Amino acid sequence: MNASAKFWNKVAAGYAKQPIADEAAYQKKLQVTREYLQPSMNVLEFGCGTGSTALAHAPYVHHIRAIDFSSNMIAIAQAKADAQNIQNVTFEQASIDELNVPDRTYDAVLGLNVLHLIENKEEVIAKVYDMLQPGGCFITSTVCLGDTMAWFKLITPMGKFLGLFPSVKVLTIKDLEKSLTDATFAIDTQWQAGEYKSPLGKAKIVFIVAKKTE
Repeated sequence: MNASAKFWNKVAAGYAKQPIADEAAYQKKLQVTREYLQPSMNVLEFGCGTGSTALAHAPYVHHIRAIDFSSNMIAIAQAKADAQNIQNVTFEQASIDELNVPDRTYDAVLGLNVLHLIENKEEVIAKVYDMLQPGGCFITSTVCLGDTMAWFKLITPMGKFLGLFPSVKVLTIKDLEKSLTDATFAIDTQWQAGEYKSPLGKAKIVFIVAKKTE
């Protein structure tokens, strides 16, 4: 098990109990996402955490495959699904790197609050592009520390070593836009979805819906 998985397993129970930091922004993300969903769609969510978003979108699609590399997160998510009797969401312990699916498998892919936690962001974005049907959507919400807290990259190695936080990439919004357009996604919707607030400062959160162009 890698260090990031150990970190998220350790904090899973506490994370599940935390209230949503910005309920209005979260509801808007759900609303905007649903404008791109259809009842016939097969959807992948990677980095699904405790499953709240996948379960919220379940009534609007055919099936959601929701993955996370934290076994404890997946256990909490499955318990939620069982309690709500939601049967069209499959929770699975896996990472996006390990996932092998044929090209053009999914109609939409969700990667929410996760791209800044991934070492190989460009590889993952390219992989998502291949997974999508032509015209399919990649929907992301990403903390961009680089626009307001660029200095954070100086302390991330020590914080990760001490187990205080997982591996974090210090991205700017332009970094994220470029990664998506370099993979030949077309950005269809973009807005600043509030701020990530911590004792060390504030960072912008950007919500993007990018479409596969072919």
